[in-house]
Amino acid sequence: MQYIIGVDMGTSGTKAIALDTGGKVLEAAYQSYPLFTSFPGAHELEPSLLLDAVLQTIRAVTQKMDPASGLMAISFSSAMHSLMAVDGLGNPLTRIITWADLRSRDEAANLKSTEAGRRIYQNTGTPVHPMSPLCKILWLKKEQPEIFSLTGKFISVKEFIWFRLFGKYMVDFSLASGTGLFDIRRLHWDKEALEVAGITENHLSDPVPPTHMEKMTGNSLAGRLGVPEGLPFVIGGSDGCLANLGTSAISHHDMALTIGTSGAVRMISPTPVEDPEARIFNYILTENLYVTGGAINNGALVVKWFAEQFMEPNSGHPGNLMKYLDEIRDLPAGSDGLIFLPYLYGERSPVWDADARAVFFGIQSSHGPRQFLRAVVEGISFSLYQISLILREKIGPAEKIYASGGFIQSSPWLQTVSDIFNQELYLTSDVDASSIGAAIMGFYALGIIRSLDESKKMISVQDAYRPVQREHGMYMKNYSLFAILYEKLKPAFEQISHL
Repeated sequence: MQYIIGVDMGTSGTKAIALDTGGKVLEAAYQSYPLFTSFPGAHELEPSLLLDAVLQTIRAVTQKMDPASGLMAISFSSAMHSLMAVDGLGNPLTRIITWADLRSRDEAANLKSTEAGRRIYQNTGTPVHPMSPLCKILWLKKEQPEIFSLTGKFISVKEFIWFRLFGKYMVDFSLASGTGLFDIRRLHWDKEALEVAGITENHLSDPVPPTHMEKMTGNSLAGRLGVPEGLPFVIGGSDGCLANLGTSAISHHDMALTIGTSGAVRMISPTPVEDPEARIFNYILTENLYVTGGAINNGALVVKWFAEQFMEPNSGHPGNLMKYLDEIRDLPAGSDGLIFLPYLYGERSPVWDADARAVFFGIQSSHGPRQFLRAVVEGISFSLYQISLILREKIGPAEKIYASGGFIQSSPWLQTVSDIFNQELYLTSDVDASSIGAAIMGFYALGIIRSLDESKKMISVQDAYRPVQREHGMYMKNYSLFAILYEKLKPAFEQISHL
């Protein structure tokens, strides 16, 4: 039996799956790691723990399979927008600064308002925001100049793993397109962005296509992985782009909707989609396919926060979260007039405002914990719906919506999204979509499939949720208020963030 191992390095853990040529997940492994938030706005990972997680999840899968006869390749996905500084020998000078880190908010605000900032967005496809590695580099240069001066390379989590495996600094076009430093049309580092950051191309990895391969040699890590020497490793792409591939959302009018720690809606386009208002991103899946959409900072981690703070002890445990989410099933749509702005961790699309705050609006004495929890779920879903309306404006309506991420374990949440979007919601697998997408990119790199369109034959719909018209009408009443609340409160958000 031939298969590829797809590995997804996420913000809270690493997943590895074995996918056969028919699209069946044969085995899976997962390992979590802690977040470090010791400073205000900080959101970091320890690189050594992430390296161990990657090695151990691959090893866990190979122990259950037969790598000597059936394993064809290992292919990678990883979270976008991470940054770490390493010295000339590759030793970490910082932890891995994740997309959720907000310490570069001032640098982002200053750059966003300039003509250079607007040109950089147009050329790189990445909105100017604290998530962007460009802004993180500007912050390091200002706040930690000694580290900035010692830095040999600024790299992402996947580049760190790739360097450990092969001793080469390489970055796939997909991840590079989320840095704010990469020209997504010409496929090389953007000169103006480099000048703004105060770095040169020598401070960055060599950009390569997502199909680029290296072979495992006598590296000491080979033994720890339990794979044969000479095995191809495919560099792959970013988790968001590969989630589209892993859920079969790769046709022009398909939409991928993901809610995990964060959330996103994304559609495929043959060219970058222009948006003068800079509300959406344009990232690369392959040289000829772009993923256009928007991501939110505030996904299921907001539900976890609410449960831990306002419900019973241990409410944030995944099993308990599912139980509480199940209890909102019978509550009426619209949470009895309670509306939630879910900006607990600032926000990315479509407002791109690190100062945005979470707000419960319309509280009455009749509202209890379950109504608040339902309002949280609805608020997160409204944010994604708001982005989808921009995509409808720029690309056209989505004909099919494919769901992925941890929220697919919650039937009430899936139904809520279907009702808000007023469209059927399709589920293709309960396994991580990005790791499946990474494995499919591996099949493409090896020539097992000749085009990414062929991957649709490997993925089938397992379940579907259909909208209830009456519920949609109720949700739209709340959404009409949700859509104007941010603009009304924006001046207050700016004021309170500087208190």
